[in-house]
Amino acid sequence: MNSNIALAFKNCKKEGRPALITYTVASDPSKKKSLEILKSISENADICELGFPHSTPIGDGGQIQTSSHRAIKNGFKMKDIFDIVKNFKKTKKPNPIILMGYYNMIFQFGENRFLNKCKKNGVDGVICVDLPWPENKKFAKKCKKNNINFIQLLSPTTTNNRMKSIVKDSHDMLYYISMLSTTGGKLKISPKKLLNNYGRVKRFCKNKNLVIGFGITDKNIRFLKSTNGLVIGSLLCKTITNSIKNRQNPASMVSRIVKKLKKKIS
Repeated sequence: MNSNIALAFKNCKKEGRPALITYTVASDPSKKKSLEILKSISENADICELGFPHSTPIGDGGQIQTSSHRAIKNGFKMKDIFDIVKNFKKTKKPNPIILMGYYNMIFQFGENRFLNKCKKNGVDGVICVDLPWPENKKFAKKCKKNNINFIQLLSPTTTNNRMKSIVKDSHDMLYYISMLSTTGGKLKISPKKLLNNYGRVKRFCKNKNLVIGFGITDKNIRFLKSTNGLVIGSLLCKTITNSIKNRQNPASMVSRIVKKLKKKIS
């Protein structure tokens, strides 16, 4: 696929660094503030993931759960995420946007309706945490027809044969889950061991962009600069929570964090 996501990775490779991929929850702490946060981090982030909040986010740790519950409490509706993306895409140089969440919300909204909204409002990619390969093949094909990247997930327990099949069906980006845990957990292995694991997976997808998520923090990110991309979310959600408690501007505080992270991998 010739996509904005592929172009973002290409530009990062030219600069000799991994892509910095941020994750925040749509409508946290409000629809308006969520858009402000996206705009504030876009200068230093390369790709932005926007999560749709879920009442029982099984793959998410405490920080992202708090963000999700706050967004739901504030009245989040699925149409809100498309309004946020639409307005964000009106900015001068908008980053690629990946929607991340759980398939049952897409199913309830309607697959075709969801993809039409994605295409109309400028969504570049989709991650479905609870829709693994091969169950996702039909939906992934629908995404590709609409020029939307469906991002496949790989983990430390993915077998070589399964990995080959997943890579074959993948688009411009693959997401490697660093450990069998929820988001925001402490990295259970050393950065060196993680890079070894990453290298094993990368051998199967040399021509694809492979990013690492789960356990990436401001403390370990500088040791992982040799990867294609790094996803950071729990730290940003925690920063939003703390800024609310301290009556600070969430957009400003998150922007500072992302700027520091960019420096660490540049």
